[in-house]
Amino acid sequence: MKFLDQAKIFVKSGDGGKGCVSFRREKYIEFGGPNGGDGGKGGSVIFEAVENLNTLIDFRYRQHFKAPRGQHGMGSEMCGAKGEDLIIKVPVGTEIVAEDGETVLADMVKPGQRFLIAKGGDGGRGNIHFKSSTNQAPRYAEPGWPGEEKWVWLKLKIIADVGLIGLPNAGKSTLLAAVTRARPKIADYPFTTIYPNLGVAWVDSREIVLADIPGLIEGAHEGVGLGDRFLKHVERCSAFLHLIDATADDVVLSYQTIRKELELYKADLLKKPEVVALNKCDSLSEDDIATKIKALQKDGVKKVFAISAVAKSGLTETLSEVAKYVIRIKEENTTNIKISEEPAKQSWSPLD
Repeated sequence: MKFLDQAKIFVKSGDGGKGCVSFRREKYIEFGGPNGGDGGKGGSVIFEAVENLNTLIDFRYRQHFKAPRGQHGMGSEMCGAKGEDLIIKVPVGTEIVAEDGETVLADMVKPGQRFLIAKGGDGGRGNIHFKSSTNQAPRYAEPGWPGEEKWVWLKLKIIADVGLIGLPNAGKSTLLAAVTRARPKIADYPFTTIYPNLGVAWVDSREIVLADIPGLIEGAHEGVGLGDRFLKHVERCSAFLHLIDATADDVVLSYQTIRKELELYKADLLKKPEVVALNKCDSLSEDDIATKIKALQKDGVKKVFAISAVAKSGLTETLSEVAKYVIRIKEENTTNIKISEEPAKQSWSPLD
C-alpha cells in the first residue's frame, strides 16, 4: 500500500431546508390560517480519528465531501427532516490544517476523538411564525441558511514511542526488522527507506512502537533528500534512538549532522530524550569500537551503546534504556481531549 501523509480535501455541510408557505383548508373550519412548517437543519461534517487506518492514501481518490441538506418544511406544521451528519474517518495522528497550510484547526491524537469542521445550516422558518394581528395570512417563509464550505489540509504525523533517526544506511530498517515483526525493505544503498515504517517491540513486558524515519542528510530541513518531508513524523515521538554507522570515518560528524538538522527544523526536538547507539560493531575490532565511543563521549554524549542489528547483539540493553524514557513520559503526560458528543448518523470511511 502506498504511503500518503498529506492530502487536500473540500468539505461542505448541508444547507438548511426552506420554510413552507401553507394554509389550513379543512372543511367546516370558518377561519383558516398559516400552517407552514420549518425546514430541517443541514447535516454537519465531522472528522473522527480511528485506529485501523495508517495512511491518507484513500483521500487521493476522493477529495470532495458534502453532507446532505435538510428537508423542506411542509404543510400542517410539519417540519422537514434533519440532514444526516457526515463523518470522515482519519488515522490517529492526523492534523486538520486550514487552507493556508499553517493554521492547525485540530490535532486528532486519540481514537474516537471528533472535530466539527463544518456546521450544517439552520432550516428556514415557515409562514406560521410570521402570523400577527395585522398580517393574518403571511405569504412568506424563510429560505434555509447555507452550510459552511472550505478546503482543508490533512497532514498525518505518525504516533510512535521511539523514533529511529540517523544518516542513510545507519541500519535503522535492519534494527526495526530485528526487534519487531515489521519487514521494511533493506538494501546496501542509501535511501532504501522512502517512507516511515512502524513496528511494535516488547521490552520488559511492555509494548513500545518504533518508527523508522527515512534517512536524514545535511540540508534536510531545507528540502535536501527526503528529510524535511518526514521530519514531522519525529515530533510526536517520546524519545529518539539515534543510530550511527560504526564503519563511518567520522562518527562524531555523523552524530552532529543529525542533531543539527533536528535543531534547524524545530529546536524543541533537541529536548527530547535520546539514546545513542553505535551500529554495525560486528565489523570492527574492540579497540576501534572503544576509540569511536570515546570520541562521541568527548563530544558530549554521556552513554553510547555498541550494537549490531544484524548479529542482534546489544539490542536488549539499548531498547531497555530507551523504554525507560518512554514509560516516564507516558506517566507524566495527562492530556485531556474534548470529544464532541453531537450525534451523527451518516459516516464515510476509506474502509467502506
